[in-house]
Parts: sequence; C-alpha cells; structure tokens
Amino acid sequence: MNRMHSWPPGAVSASRFLSRMDRATVELPPSCSPHCTLFVPHHYELNYGYPLLVWLHGPGDDERQLKQIMPHVSLRNYVAVCPRGSSSPLPGESGFRWSQTAQSIETAEERILESIDTACARYQIAAEHVFLAGFQCGGTMALRIGLQHPERFAGLASIGGPFPEGLAPLARLRQIRGLPLFIAQGRDSLEYPLQQSCEELHLFHAASLHVTLRQYPVADDLTTAMLSDLNAWMMERVTGVSQESSDEVQVSCLNGLN
Repeated sequence: MNRMHSWPPGAVSASRFLSRMDRATVELPPSCSPHCTLFVPHHYELNYGYPLLVWLHGPGDDERQLKQIMPHVSLRNYVAVCPRGSSSPLPGESGFRWSQTAQSIETAEERILESIDTACARYQIAAEHVFLAGFQCGGTMALRIGLQHPERFAGLASIGGPFPEGLAPLARLRQIRGLPLFIAQGRDSLEYPLQQSCEELHLFHAASLHVTLRQYPVADDLTTAMLSDLNAWMMERVTGVSQESSDEVQVSCLNGLN
C-alpha cells in the first residue's frame, strides 16, 4: 500500500545550508586520481568494513561537492568518494556535468569504477554495501551506470534526476529487479517535473522494480531532509533495521505498486 505523509515546515534548500557545511569538520585526504575526492568518516576504524557511498555531483559543480553533502548524510557511517563529471561545462557555466551521450556515459563508467577501486585500495570497504547516488544529472547517471552493473551495488539513488532514457537502461532487467532504487523529487521541480515521475511509476510497475519514490515541497533544491532520508534508506539496507525518515510524501513500489 502506498504511504502518504505530510511535510514538516521549514524545509531548507542547498543554497541556505552551504555556509553551515563549510564550517563542518570533514577529512578529505588526497586521492590517487586528480578527478575524485575521498571522504573518511570520523573515528575511522581500521578493522571495520565500511559501506561506501559513491556520490555524483550535480551540474555546474565538481568533486568538491562531497565536502558539502557529507555532514548532512553522515560523518560516521560511510567512506565516500566523488568523481568529477564526465562532461565539460557548457558555455557560460563553471564546473562539470554528467551528459547522457555515449562518450560521456563511457567516461562516467570508467571514473565511477576507478573511484570505487581507489576507495577500496585505501580503506576497509564492505563490498556488499556499495551505494551509487547523485544529484540531478549526477542522479540520472548514477541510475544509468548502476543499472549496467547491478552486481556491484547495494542500491542506487537519484535526487532530482529523472530515470535515464535511451541506450537501453533496462537491458539487464532480470538482474536489476532485486536492486533497491531511491528517487527523491522536488514537487515543484522544473528539471524533473511531477508528470514525468508519474509516467516513470508506470515503467517501474511494468518492470517490477524495487523503488522508493519520495516527494518534497521544493523545486530543484538539494535539501538536508533529502540527504538525511538518503542516509536512513542506505542504513536500512546495511543493517536490515528500519530507520526513521522525514515526513515526506512517499510512494513505495516493490515488485510493482503495492
């Protein structure tokens, strides 16, 4: 059964919490690649296998976005890594993006898999608990690459990024039916409008995908509630214990709409 929740007042957008994140203490050691950044959790334990969060930044940004988002995901639960976008900035833009061209997808795949290898070589990672997530075009690319390699990931998450189109994202349908997907959407989004997510629900149902879709009363913002809910969703898959999440509007789609 679909579960509907009301939203608490005071939602905070990305533009309003950047200054708070910049003041957070985040350890960002140099990585082996000039195109990725690594995050080490506070009080890192050498003998514990950590879940790994692979984060794909949004458009007009770069791998340093990891420093901004991790204080609002968790400072203790994960090792995390963020590769740089596979496409150069558009005219008049700064930063990078993840374009859905064949060349960009190939480059993204190389950078994502390389970043996982980098993290695993430096830190203790639980191979069965690797998550791939991103914001807007980064979220779409996270779904794209994760669906190509479902055996490598414990779950895929997209915040504000629509499901990928073209180039057969469901080519490995049998293998991906058990792969959990988390999709977060701004109710007033222009980049990922409500009508598009409704159409995607029909696709998820037809394909019998395991999807949690959550809607938030914002437009195209990245909010602290979204990141907190992402943490709760990932930890539920790591621990097998249900986690508390914000009172967003949620639609669960497990092997179709139930």
